[in-house]
Amino acid sequence: MEIGVKIRELRLKNQLTQEELADRCDLTKGFISQLENDANSPSIATLKDILDCLGCSLTDFFADETEAVVFAEGDTFEKESDGCFTRWLVPTALKNAMEPILMTLQAGKSSGVDLPHDGEEFGFVLGGEIKLTIGKNSYVCREGDSFYFRSGKSHSIENCGKGKARVLWVSCPPNF
Repeated sequence: MEIGVKIRELRLKNQLTQEELADRCDLTKGFISQLENDANSPSIATLKDILDCLGCSLTDFFADETEAVVFAEGDTFEKESDGCFTRWLVPTALKNAMEPILMTLQAGKSSGVDLPHDGEEFGFVLGGEIKLTIGKNSYVCREGDSFYFRSGKSHSIENCGKGKARVLWVSCPPNF
């Protein structure tokens, strides 16, 4: 990691000169110049002072900027269980706030009952016809329909059509 480059970018983003940053941190302009050219390394305390002046936390400063935001088909994984195919669309979803999956159900097959838990669920029927059951209530959803509910009751989906059904399902927090 090029600490100096990142410090320079933050300084310029904050429209500060090297001298202005140095004054705010009780450092010299020469020290800031050496840091930005990676000719010197700051102590953690000094780096924290500099980042505080630039409005950035240590966590954000060292965050991995190469975190994946686009996932190809080969990045995903799928599980099949008795005619229910579940494809996790974001491989890192368990560490995120929500978990999107693509569920494909063969005719007459079900997702199985998901027990009550904290969170919310959203789904969009991409194809086919499903029966959504939440607690004691059931709803028929067709292609183009969506659903949204709090997951405090047991819930499931069942393909009640003659062909396969496809549902984009997002659980928040991850639960699948």
